[in-house]
Amino acid sequence: MLTLIQRVSRAAVTVGGETVGAIGPGLLALVGVEPGDGSVQVERMAGRLLGYRVFADEEGRMNRSLAETGGGLLLVSQFTLAADTRSGMRPGFSTAAAPAEAERIFSELVAICREKLPLGVETGRFGAHMEVSLVNDGPVSFLLRS
Repeated sequence: MLTLIQRVSRAAVTVGGETVGAIGPGLLALVGVEPGDGSVQVERMAGRLLGYRVFADEEGRMNRSLAETGGGLLLVSQFTLAADTRSGMRPGFSTAAAPAEAERIFSELVAICREKLPLGVETGRFGAHMEVSLVNDGPVSFLLRS
């Protein structure tokens, strides 16, 4: 499982002109599911999303987590993160999980994050063509693997 997190001032996802998920300050997480990902990877990723210290403390250092700041979390499934880009000029997607498997794993991640951060988790729409808008705060972006 790969997740690109971006610390944001705000972020939103629209599908067909309708906003389906939006947050204020927090994290935008673009999630790529790989074959073989399961509950172990989901639990670890959920812990990292909520506990990764990317928010400033009183001294301006990245020492505070999403769970500590009470910010929002916008989870967006993005299978292209798992693409094979090692050769050629076109990505291959055999390194991404099949859609049914990816949707199950992504839904499990959403459920765990909502359990641990009940008021602050929004999502895109799995499998839809989404428009993601964000204001990256920093910019601060990290690629997490589990």
